[in-house]
Amino acid sequence: MIKQIVRFAGVIVFACAPTYAFAADPPGLITVPSNNSVADTTQRFEDAVKASGWMVFTRLDHAAAAEKYQQKLLPRTVIVYGNPALGTANMVKVPTLAIDIPPKALVWQDDQGKVWLSYNSAAYLSETVYARHGVPPTPPDGVGRYTKLLEDWANKAAK
Repeated sequence: MIKQIVRFAGVIVFACAPTYAFAADPPGLITVPSNNSVADTTQRFEDAVKASGWMVFTRLDHAAAAEKYQQKLLPRTVIVYGNPALGTANMVKVPTLAIDIPPKALVWQDDQGKVWLSYNSAAYLSETVYARHGVPPTPPDGVGRYTKLLEDWANKAAK
């Protein structure tokens, strides 16, 4: 069910309920609206990650990088986070997995000023990212726990 029509980068895309998904989103990407600024959403997401015992490795500010090259880009902040206690063993077995993990979240602003949080679903990480490297899929209970954790972080960041 289409809940809202949004103009993004000059293209009309459709936002759907309950999670907003854009026509350009690849499978497995979850995009939720935020009631906060980009800076506040980013900080709140990082705080939620850290409060869960995970770590934030870095923050990538694409708009600031673009500005250094006299380019204009609306806010686009990538948060690289992870849990080495969970991810290291798989990287020991399959070194190429390190190209795709740790996971990331993106906090961004559209051209109407609305702020969004996007991240890969737990199922996508298990079934696509890990599978691409030959890592056995995460058991369903593990995917369920990570799904709930991601939803919790997103709610803390966006509400």
